[in-house]
This record gives sequence, structure tokens and C-alpha cells, in this order.
Amino acid sequence: MNLAADTPWVLRNDAAGVTTLTLNRGERFNPLSEEMLAALLAEFKAIALDDAVRVIVLAADGKAFCAGHDLRQMQAHPAEDYYKTLFQQCSKLMLAIQKLPQPVIARVQGLATAAGCQLVGMCDLAVASEDASFAVSGVNVGLFCSTPAVALSRNVSRKQAMEMLLTGDFIDARTAMQRGLINRVVSPEQLDACVAALAASIIAKPALAISMGKQLFYKQLEMGIDAAYQLAGQTMACNMMDETAREGVQAFLEKRPPVWK
Repeated sequence: MNLAADTPWVLRNDAAGVTTLTLNRGERFNPLSEEMLAALLAEFKAIALDDAVRVIVLAADGKAFCAGHDLRQMQAHPAEDYYKTLFQQCSKLMLAIQKLPQPVIARVQGLATAAGCQLVGMCDLAVASEDASFAVSGVNVGLFCSTPAVALSRNVSRKQAMEMLLTGDFIDARTAMQRGLINRVVSPEQLDACVAALAASIIAKPALAISMGKQLFYKQLEMGIDAAYQLAGQTMACNMMDETAREGVQAFLEKRPPVWK
């Protein structure tokens, strides 16, 4: 299938506080090419400043979620500086997901391999259909999935992560959920409804609490426990000073629904 030169790499749809970004190279299994990375980064940069967006859904067109880096593109540029720049750009994308004030939900169908599995691991939440499968399979072509290992090892246990990295073997969606890589597994027919319900549950909460909580969650993970508790206490104190939290607590004490602005 030949696509027009101006076919967007990423499609954006906004509806009721949810922005869905869809990887739009389904015929090629949505590789994280230079162009795809740039398109996603541009979207995230714009969304970060958009208060109307409460939740981001990262989806994909076609039979696969994401097959990782574009190996053909990489093979066409056999230079260390090129590879360093490419992997730095990919890491920038992964970190951008964590730095967004809005939660990001991965909507996964089909396979998610190598940097595609990394992408799932870096999203805040992930819902997969029963036909999804996951692997960090670079080792099968002689390329250890070093950057995907960063995300994988922060989601699943060390030995499970190492087994996936050393063998390149696939795991199914149920196994991925048991190991902590994804949150939920549903039938393909239920995938959109499950993602929508999860997004709606988040949107029902105050935006400030969600954004502060997300920022705190990732920062404290990298700290020692003393520093983590200090930062968490500061964050909760700031959160409590916000009018939404004060209204929420007052409503709870008065046994009534909160009225948030």
C-alpha cells in the first residue's frame, strides 16, 4: 500500500476531554521511525499546554500497536552518530510521556515489540486486547533492547525482565498483565469501551490532583525512602491548599457530592 506523501504519521481526535493519538502507519506495523518520533513529540508538546485535555489515549491503526524502531531506516544510515541521535530522540519521547500533566493510556492491539513494548511500558496505564502480544526481541537480530529495558525493568520484576530481554520471546496479554506490564485484558470488541471507562473515571477527578499526583509518583520512585516521604508530604500539603481538595474534603464530611469548579 502506497500512502500519499502528506499522509499524517499520527492522527489526533479530541472528544469530551480525551485526546486520542493514533499511530498511522498500520500497513508497516507503526514503526518508531524518525518521522513518527517527531510527530508524537510535536503532539505531546501541544497537548501539555492544553487544559481542555484531561486524558490521552495512545492507539494505533492496523493489526499491530507498534513494532519498534524502523530497522530499514536504521540500516540505511550506518553511522554511530546517527544511531545516538535516533535513540536520544526516542528516549526524549518516552520521557515526554512521563512529564505530561495528563495520564496516558496505551490502547494495545496486536503486537508491541522492542521500542513498541517500551512505549507501552512508559504509558501510565495500558489496556490490551486478548490478541495482543509483547516482546523485547532485538536480541533475535543481535541488538540487545537496552533502551526498552529501562521501561521494562520499571514495570516487571528483574528476572522476568531479564528473561524477556535475553530470549526475545513473546508473552501474551494475560501474562503481560500478571507481570505488571499492562492493567487490563479484554476482548477486541470490548477494548474501546474499557479504555473509555478508564478515561472517564480519571476525568471525574480534579485535574490538579491528577497532574500533581502523576508528577510525584514518578519522582519519588527514583528517590530514597526518606526523600520520597519528604517530597510526598510537601506535595500533599500543596494539594490540600487547593480549593478543589478543600471542597472535596468538606463534601465528604457533609456526606454530599463535591461541587468542583
